[in-house]
Amino acid sequence: MTAGRMVMTDLLKPEEIKKALDAFAAETFDPKKFFEMVGMKAMSAENVKKVFQVLDVDGSGFIEEEELKFVLKGFSNEGRDLTDAETKAFLTAADKDGDGKIGIDEFETLVHE
Repeated sequence: MTAGRMVMTDLLKPEEIKKALDAFAAETFDPKKFFEMVGMKAMSAENVKKVFQVLDVDGSGFIEEEELKFVLKGFSNEGRDLTDAETKAFLTAADKDGDGKIGIDEFETLVHE
């Protein structure tokens, strides 16, 4: 039995998501700063991994580059798409093993670094 798919507002406060999205609306996206603004840095590793699962749209266990481009949409429908440069920078920051995608442990490390 599956309980419907978890949504970001089950894990994070909508007003903090909005504030963080607004902060990066016209500014270069900084994943670490964004995760801190939405309250993820203060979360347990377990809850950060739940956020990862919401962002892992295809359920592959990884956030691939094409999912990364739309990562802000995972936080809110109002989130903008990342630019190619922002997507690559995010991937570079998080992809410690160089496989071209972000695993759940790499994601948790990036958030809590």
